[in-house]
Amino acid sequence: MPSARRSLAARVGGFFGVDDAWARPRPPIGRSDLLLALGAALLGLFLLELVRSVGMLKDLPYPWWVQWSAVVSAAVLLLGRRRWPITVALLAAAHMLAVGLLMPVVMGQFTLQIMYFLAFLSAVSWARDRRLMLVAIGVIVTVMFAWVALQFAVGNAVQDVLDVTGGPQAQRTGFLGPISASVLLAVFVNVLYFGGAILGGQASWRNARQKELLADQAQTIAAQGKTLRDQAVTEERLRIARELHDVVAHHVSVIGIQAGAARRVLTSNPVAAQGALSEVEASSRHAVSSMRGLLGTLRGLASDADPGPRNPQPTLDLLADLVDQYSDSGRTVTLAVVESRPSLIERLPAPIAHSAYRIVQEALTNVIRHSTANSASVTVRVTSGSAAYLEVEVIDDGRSRVGSSGSGLGHLGIRERAVSHRGVVEIGPRVGGGYRVRVRFPLAELAVVEGAA
Repeated sequence: MPSARRSLAARVGGFFGVDDAWARPRPPIGRSDLLLALGAALLGLFLLELVRSVGMLKDLPYPWWVQWSAVVSAAVLLLGRRRWPITVALLAAAHMLAVGLLMPVVMGQFTLQIMYFLAFLSAVSWARDRRLMLVAIGVIVTVMFAWVALQFAVGNAVQDVLDVTGGPQAQRTGFLGPISASVLLAVFVNVLYFGGAILGGQASWRNARQKELLADQAQTIAAQGKTLRDQAVTEERLRIARELHDVVAHHVSVIGIQAGAARRVLTSNPVAAQGALSEVEASSRHAVSSMRGLLGTLRGLASDADPGPRNPQPTLDLLADLVDQYSDSGRTVTLAVVESRPSLIERLPAPIAHSAYRIVQEALTNVIRHSTANSASVTVRVTSGSAAYLEVEVIDDGRSRVGSSGSGLGHLGIRERAVSHRGVVEIGPRVGGGYRVRVRFPLAELAVVEGAA
């Protein structure tokens, strides 16, 4: 039995939110409260005078102003029903008892019953301390039902029923006797009255709680949306920074290569020198054009405007041109493409192909700027099937040039590009000499599969 009682208490406490951390905000007494109290008082006095006109108040021993005071004081309680809900409910119960004992006809008026109902409902709806609310409402309901019981046990309720029905010897007109029916009717009416106030108040409390939770969730979603937008802008700026680094490093390296070649053959082969200088001019123009596009995109991000369409990003089909740009009379760069099936490289996802191109570009730039290598090789491997992957590898035969240590941004950019596509990176010197940059991108969940069209 104790376990069953605890279980019932837990269910009741859960229904009324006893352990809920949320506390409903208490509004100050406002215009709506004043209008409600004033309207209830005026309507109550008007209906009371109608009842007086019918003649139902002629036997009361109290003057009219006492009767009016009972109505007005009940209406005044409604002013604080949201601000001090439990206190108002207890005062309303005391008011109900006092007026019911002294002036039962006045207490039974429709407007007073509505005022009491609103006070009890507000206690359940607006109470912040849910446990105290349960105790207060429990005391009120217990006292009220005890009063009803006393009215039938030792009061004049039984006599009133006998007077209406014609006394104890009156003939029964229903399936129950008049006393039993009166008791059941009084219990039923009070159950509906107090039960409606309690359940209505709890429904109002739950509705307010749900609205508050939805408002908090909406605010959280809005904050997360702003965070995601800021994160997207930051990631786009980082992407542009990587692109800018790659573009500048690549074109400056190419310009250095071609300028050196032109210097060496300037007197012996003016035609070749002219061609090299033309390459310098074209590369510088391309660099300026690329930087302007990237800076335009940055301006669009800074102003929250649409940066406009982007130029097509280079992919692996341009690797041959890239390798030619890094080759000169003093350094040899070769390219090898290994495919498990023909034309697989053409079906690579564009973002991965672009990242692979930029990785090769950065690796070759590092060879030119920081290595003594005389040759380098670029190998691209693409396989299909369940373990499909794309691998790019850049190997050179040199060692680090003295006094040419870089900022590390190139290697950082390579690793970031690889991580963005779940790639595996290997960067470092080779055991047999030289340097290796190798990145492998898994393709098992992408469109490159055995038998793809």
